[in-house]
Amino acid sequence: MSFTPEELKKLALPILAAVLLLGTGGALIWGADQALKSAQRDAAAAQIERQQSGERLARIAEEEREVKEKIDVYNRLKALNIIGEERRLEWADAVNRIRSQRELLDVRYRVERQRLLLSVPGKPANVDFYASAMRVELALLHEEDLLRFLGDLRESGNAFYAVRGCTLTRTGAGPATGAAAAARLRAECNIDLITIRDRAAKS
Repeated sequence: MSFTPEELKKLALPILAAVLLLGTGGALIWGADQALKSAQRDAAAAQIERQQSGERLARIAEEEREVKEKIDVYNRLKALNIIGEERRLEWADAVNRIRSQRELLDVRYRVERQRLLLSVPGKPANVDFYASAMRVELALLHEEDLLRFLGDLRESGNAFYAVRGCTLTRTGAGPATGAAAAARLRAECNIDLITIRDRAAKS
């Protein structure tokens, strides 16, 4: 099939228009594809950013929870007078009060010099753990008296009472006089009275 020169002239404009339309359409398709890819990249980046923001918020919330727990523990230790200098007078008062309230037959104790147990690095200063060894001897009617004494001692505060060990022995059958006459058992306990000193805390 052949066209005359006049027919070709008539077809030239439509052919040119068609080529232009095809080019424009291709350019639009390419542009739309690039825009779609760019939008997908932006959406992926936004999703990653949202995820990272969520993780940061979760970490901040967890850190706030941990700080609150530590503050609660610190306030409880402070309320129990475990933080600060050792309180030997309060320890003596606590032992005498328990002996009187529990009507214990005989209680004797001795507290050794304070020693450094552990120094924990911290900010702005270290936290030091000190222990004073207490040796307690008790005359008992039965084993439960010892458990009650140790429980009362822990609840009295002014130190953290760490029992290292207790020895129970039955009293001899020989004659006995005085307050310990009815005692059936004798206990000897070694207890560490632990206090905490925060070097950064204001005295």
